[in-house]
Amino acid sequence: MSTIIRCLLVMLGLVVSITPATAAERPNVVFIAIDDQNDWIGAFGGHKLAKTPHIDLLANRGTAFLNAHCQAPLCNPSRTSLLLGLRPTTTGIYGLSPWFRTLDDWKDRVALPQHFKAGGYRTLTAGKIYHGGAGSPQQRLQEFDVWGPGGGIGIKPEKKLIGPTPMGNNPLMDWGVFPHRDEYKGDYQVASWAVEQIKIAPKDQPFFLAAGFFLPHVPCYATQKWFDLYPDDDSVLPLLKADDRADTPRFSWYLHWHLPEPRLKWVQENNQWRNLVRSYLACTSFVDAQVGRITAALEEAGLAENTVIVLWGDHGWHLGEKGITGKNTLWDRGTKVPLIFAGPGIKAGRCTQPAELLDIYPTLIDLCQLPKRTDLEGISLLPQLQNADAMRERPAITSHNQGNHGIRSERWRYIRYADNSEELYDLQNDPHEWTNVIEKQEHAAVIAEHRRWLPKIDLPPAPRSASRVLTYDKAKDEATWEGKPIRRADPIPE
Repeated sequence: MSTIIRCLLVMLGLVVSITPATAAERPNVVFIAIDDQNDWIGAFGGHKLAKTPHIDLLANRGTAFLNAHCQAPLCNPSRTSLLLGLRPTTTGIYGLSPWFRTLDDWKDRVALPQHFKAGGYRTLTAGKIYHGGAGSPQQRLQEFDVWGPGGGIGIKPEKKLIGPTPMGNNPLMDWGVFPHRDEYKGDYQVASWAVEQIKIAPKDQPFFLAAGFFLPHVPCYATQKWFDLYPDDDSVLPLLKADDRADTPRFSWYLHWHLPEPRLKWVQENNQWRNLVRSYLACTSFVDAQVGRITAALEEAGLAENTVIVLWGDHGWHLGEKGITGKNTLWDRGTKVPLIFAGPGIKAGRCTQPAELLDIYPTLIDLCQLPKRTDLEGISLLPQLQNADAMRERPAITSHNQGNHGIRSERWRYIRYADNSEELYDLQNDPHEWTNVIEKQEHAAVIAEHRRWLPKIDLPPAPRSASRVLTYDKAKDEATWEGKPIRRADPIPE
């Protein structure tokens, strides 16, 4: 292939193969995803009691991004954005469906693992990396070379532990402890498979190993030893403000209008709030132990010094804050995620500059010296990996359905909803986002600066979009949630 043709392909966002000799000099990559993991990680300070010693060690030897945010507060659009290097507002993927390969615009888009495969890497995956299935066996092999166990919930109790919730007997809405062994859980099996792949990895070819953990996604089941790490009293509960939604626009409720996740009122009245919080923390500590098994395997195999590890959560999670449990919000609790890079070329540091999951793709390209791509919407974090105080040129941007965007800088969070209602929070003086200061005239310049980062491309939902999809008709001033209209006079669901 001529140099001219090779350069043209790269400019078009396509990838080109490189020689095995060049590939062999590149570092391995271990790519660890944790589902529904907010910043309740010891090194991130999201919860004072969180016990995550293995992730903390990883954060201490690498760069921890303390102000990292997802592009969408929901699994499918968040993971699609990260893996394709495009914002949800560019793809139109906002709901739990569709999978991007079913859309003509993205069926041939080169995803992150494919770029590594073309760069000479052996690509492997287990657990939840893509959201949902990845098509037929032939299609799956186009995404990764090797597929391990699917992970997921694993062993479950004979019947739900907490009984029905307001949206019925949804099996995912459950949490607590019941007699079982860690070895029976899907995440343990994912970690075991990853450990084995590290042990048998070929010496003459770098690998890209993706391990996706399901917990602390509901149902939050953990064995007793993980529950015993946390006191069975109210010290585990997050700090709340009783009237926290009094100064938020009505439209903020539309983003999570009818969901399986119960409201704070229900978990309080049914004596489930503390149980849910302990369950979430217990599951977080269990997953931390699985991360530790993988990092230990790298050490034992002599690969730690030549392996880039990136650990990330796909979005945040509320445990009573803002009156809800679950995701689907544009506040810090819904968007902030753990993000850690460790390995060769990465200095130890704690970065407070805004970062995005969208930045992982171009950052890994730089760390592994793969061919550059000009069609990615993220920005490489390499400057921050070499100096945690290096300034970023833009804030983090999160979108949840067309027209709803959160803009997070180092100090401020600005939110604009589809009906043009707004919020502004000073995170320096109000870290819990309890006071909306959008009406204060002294913040006019701050508001203007953040407004200019609202996405210029803001597509409507892609064809066949479903599950947690919200649209808004400005002419009628009418929102539609899951195909059903929401009117201004409708009571907010409890």
